[in-house]
Amino acid sequence: MSILLSETKIETSLAELENWQYENKKINKVFTFESYMKSIDFINAVAKIAEKFNHHPDLKVGYCKINIEITSHDFGGVTTSCIDLALSIESIK
Repeated sequence: MSILLSETKIETSLAELENWQYENKKINKVFTFESYMKSIDFINAVAKIAEKFNHHPDLKVGYCKINIEITSHDFGGVTTSCIDLALSIESIK
């Protein structure tokens, strides 16, 4: 079960994640890649994880750059599921 997190708990959780930021009730990170196709491969891997979690991030695709934003629309902010999803996304290499 997902739980809405306080700003303090979010910041503590983000300390475990490299370069993730918290703002506007979302956590986000920009990932960069050597080629456009590597960024698309990354998106496909993120999509598989998101389906597994049934928690879907907002993805903005640029040239060799992917911006990921995660929030829970149901809870109106960042939840334990958001942090778990970010941790799983970090495991993609």
